[in-house]
Amino acid sequence: MKRQLILEDGNVFVGEGFGADKVMSGEVVFNTGMTGYQEILSDPSYCGQIVTMTYPLIGNYGINRDDFESVTPAINGFIVKEYEPEPSHWREEESLDTLLRAKDIPGLAGIDTRKLTRLIREHGTLRGRICSVEVNAQEVIEELKQMTFVRDQVHRVSTKSPYHAPGRGNKVVLVDFGMKHGILRELIARQCDVVVVPYNTSAEEILRLRPDGIMLSNGPGDPVDVPGAIDMIKEIIGKVPIFGICLGHQLLALACGATTSKLRFGHRGSNTPVRELATGKIDITAQNHGYTVDLESLEETDLELTHVAVNDGTVEGLRHRTHAAFCVQYHPEASPGPHDANNLFNQFVTMMETEKKSTVLV
Repeated sequence: MKRQLILEDGNVFVGEGFGADKVMSGEVVFNTGMTGYQEILSDPSYCGQIVTMTYPLIGNYGINRDDFESVTPAINGFIVKEYEPEPSHWREEESLDTLLRAKDIPGLAGIDTRKLTRLIREHGTLRGRICSVEVNAQEVIEELKQMTFVRDQVHRVSTKSPYHAPGRGNKVVLVDFGMKHGILRELIARQCDVVVVPYNTSAEEILRLRPDGIMLSNGPGDPVDVPGAIDMIKEIIGKVPIFGICLGHQLLALACGATTSKLRFGHRGSNTPVRELATGKIDITAQNHGYTVDLESLEETDLELTHVAVNDGTVEGLRHRTHAAFCVQYHPEASPGPHDANNLFNQFVTMMETEKKSTVLV
């Protein structure tokens, strides 16, 4: 079954369809990871986007739900160079095609993904639509140029009600802006007693739970579209230790007076080098974000730059100068990896323990 991807700049890619037979539009992005397509397509941070995999062979090890980062994928489409319809792996439960059909997500294979990636890199963000080859491309191009995408992605992917993952250690309130399950797994592995709450939970409600620490999760979209979360962080900072990841990193920065802006085509992959300024150590990290904290905006804040991206110098980590709060743009919980920055969860636990001791001494 032939399908096409139509881009707002007039480019059209024709290939073979798989997954759901459905017309879907979205921001077309690319991910450079060589493995982890299950985790990528189930990452809530991709909500509403059409994801292109740059690695040419996808689907060869099938689908296993234990590898998912959310209950239900939120992507609007999945594009690959070569789709393998007959996976072979001892853990597979179903094929990628079967999953996408069940979740009503269209797939497109057999196109020049390298050319598509270069177009996005050169042009920047592009709107696109996966549809039948019978559709008039010029009409679609005009529609895409006028299209504005929804800005309520966090509302779509956040939990609708709180839930508890019991543990014997530090009590952590995990604010779900589109949380990857890997964050919860890392906290549980450290015996944390975790309460996951919706993105719009107030500071008063969070403090009422008497947490030892606050975890601000990853999530999709523009951080300025979640003003209530920024206000919540302003009320909490200095009262409870905070650790932010990805969108949580951007929201913490905004709450402290910094600004954010949209990247030309974003950072999405599992092979991005990040430098820790204090030691010079390089970590290879997984990333998935379209926005960044503006470096120059940090000058008027109490935030200290701790990590930068080796490739383009963008902000990758921050620490508050006076309060127990830090954050990173990348994903230390990355699954299937890399795990270079996994120790940041240990630092968070240490921060909570230190704050508890200092409170007792006072």
